[in-house]
Amino acid sequence: MLPNSDTIVTMVWNVKVKKKVGKQIKNLPPSIQAIVQRVVKAIEVSGPIRPELPNFKKAKGASDCYHCHLKRGNPTYVAIWKVMDKHGKQAEVLYVGTHEGADYDRFR
Repeated sequence: MLPNSDTIVTMVWNVKVKKKVGKQIKNLPPSIQAIVQRVVKAIEVSGPIRPELPNFKKAKGASDCYHCHLKRGNPTYVAIWKVMDKHGKQAEVLYVGTHEGADYDRFR
């Protein structure tokens, strides 16, 4: 049965933030922490592919791994997340911090 126009259909993803990443987030400026929370919430509600986010892209050479800019300028802050289980709708935030500190090779 198809949902009628009054029905709201939502995707619910479980987004895990690695313990190390949680510590990284706590050391970021409060404005960046708030943006991270909004990005995680967007992934939870609508899934990991978020083209509306600034500079959203698939990480080169990594399957189901994505990143976006949280703040441009100097320093530029980024978030990197990966789909761990498509069918179980599981994603994991792998890195949050400066663009300069992001080692994209380790996420392949």
